[in-house]
Amino acid sequence: MQSVRLIQFSDLHLFGEASSRLRGIASLPALQAAVADAQRRSQRADGVLLTGDLVQDEPEGYRWVRQVFGASRAPVLCLSGNHDLPDHMRAALRGGPFKIGGHTEFGRWLVVMLDSWVANDAGGRVGTEQLSYLREVLRSHRNHHVLVCLHHHPIPIRSHWLDQVGLYDADEFMTVVREHSNVRGVLWGHVHQSLDCFIHGVRFMATPATCAQFVPGSVDFAIDNRPPGYRVLELMPDGTIATEVCWLETYAKTSAA
Repeated sequence: MQSVRLIQFSDLHLFGEASSRLRGIASLPALQAAVADAQRRSQRADGVLLTGDLVQDEPEGYRWVRQVFGASRAPVLCLSGNHDLPDHMRAALRGGPFKIGGHTEFGRWLVVMLDSWVANDAGGRVGTEQLSYLREVLRSHRNHHVLVCLHHHPIPIRSHWLDQVGLYDADEFMTVVREHSNVRGVLWGHVHQSLDCFIHGVRFMATPATCAQFVPGSVDFAIDNRPPGYRVLELMPDGTIATEVCWLETYAKTSAA
C-alpha cells in the first residue's frame, strides 16, 4: 500500500489587504512562498491541512485562502483558530476542494479535524460534543490509523504565556486519545514554533506559522527570528509517521534585503 502525503500550513494570519503585515512579515507573500516551496519539494500531495488562524480577524482574508488553495486537486481540510471567524470561514470556503472539520479517509488512514475555537478567547476548547464525536469516530474506525488535528496545543510546551492559552479541556482530550490505540498522531498550530515528541507511543507535533514565529520556551510574549515554515507528513501503511518541518530560510534573507 502507498503512503499518504499531507502538507500542513498553519497560522496564515491573512488580512483583507494583500500587503498587510503581521509583526513585520507580509503574511500573504509569505504563504505564497511556502506553498511554492512545498510544490517544488513534493511530487504529490494527497491532502492539505490548514490548522487555524487562516485570517487575522478580518473576513476579507478568506478570499486569499480561496485564491491560493482553490485550484488544489487534493482536498484542503480546514479548521478554525482563535483569530478565525467561523461563520465567515464556512461561507467563504464552501465547496471543494475545501472541507471544514469532520473526518476524511486516506486509505488506511483517517484524519480528524477538531474545532477548538472559543469566542473572544485566545485559548481553546474542544467541548463535550466534539469529544463524544471523536470517541465515536475512533471506535467506528478502529481498523484505521488516525491523525487528530486541532488548533490549540493539548500538551504543555514549556512557554508560560502560551500555556495559559492552550487547550482548556486538554485533560479530557488526552483521556480520549489514551483510550484508543488507533490514534497515531496529534497535530496542531497556534504556537508559531516546531515541536515533535512521543507520549505513550503517540506522536505529538506542533507546526510553525507561515508568517512570524514565537520564541520557544519564553516566559513572556516574544517574536523569534525564524523564517516562515510548514510541515510535510508521510503517513505510512504500518501506522508510523515520517515528518519534516520545512523552513523558508532563503525567503527570510530575501525579505530582509
